[in-house]
Amino acid sequence: MMEVVLLQGLLLLLPFAALLLYWYSVTVQYFCKVAFFNCWIAAMATLLSPYAALRGRTVENMKILRAAILPLKHFFGIKMQVWGSEHLNIKEPYVMVCNHQASLDLMGMVEIMPDRCVPIAKKELMYMGTVGWACWLSGIIFINRQKTGDAIDVITQTARTMQHENLRVWIFPEGTRNQGKSMLPFKRGAFHLAVQAQVPIIPIVISPYWNFFSSKDKKFIPGTCIIRILPRIETQGLSPKDVPDLTETVRKAMADALSEMSANNCGDQNSEQPPLPCSAGANAVEETGSPRHEEDTTRISN
Repeated sequence: MMEVVLLQGLLLLLPFAALLLYWYSVTVQYFCKVAFFNCWIAAMATLLSPYAALRGRTVENMKILRAAILPLKHFFGIKMQVWGSEHLNIKEPYVMVCNHQASLDLMGMVEIMPDRCVPIAKKELMYMGTVGWACWLSGIIFINRQKTGDAIDVITQTARTMQHENLRVWIFPEGTRNQGKSMLPFKRGAFHLAVQAQVPIIPIVISPYWNFFSSKDKKFIPGTCIIRILPRIETQGLSPKDVPDLTETVRKAMADALSEMSANNCGDQNSEQPPLPCSAGANAVEETGSPRHEEDTTRISN
């Protein structure tokens, strides 16, 4: 009888012990929050996919996915600050290129994603159960990175679709996650797409997550994420031979902005003011004939 009472007491204490462990261990918080992040995505995809299926495969379903992901920032205590949102006031199609750090980029992406915008994703995502089904229903464009010929066909088809359906496309040109202090070399698919479609490129730079998130240090705490939207870069009149220079021009502008944001501690929760204009990045943009950097407007979302 005494053993049963002790066992029941231990079982009652387990939830309190788990709660204490969560509050006092940053590592436990990290794993719990990452698990919650992934479970939320899977659960929302499962719940919302039947409704999206009734509408068929359409880019309009991206609004449903976006609405499902937006609340995550509140659960994790992540504040979003958007600088330069006026650069998205464009009615025509365009290609958005953004640095890629972690799965948390999804929260930054849905924060500023305009209507009729879809990401280009690796084809493997399509086979991830209900998540892949939800992505397919939302019009996400899948690309086989292992087969160059297939990738070229997808880019050509997407270029035509952008013009005919007024579509915007979001691409991570680094091609893989990178939490380093500098950007990886850019793959050229996004820039071939923009040149083929003759649409502008809008660079997006998300500030480093170092102050609140690190998969290496197993840290995931509340913090502030800065999203900086740079002026568009025109591709009108450019041809495939201009793609290498265009790629490096965009990468330099984004790398300069990232470096500037890092130096100004943009990931700090107390950061409220945008950094000074980056002369190197601005000059690189001007060489392509796009407008100069205008004064950033700041929007804060709690």
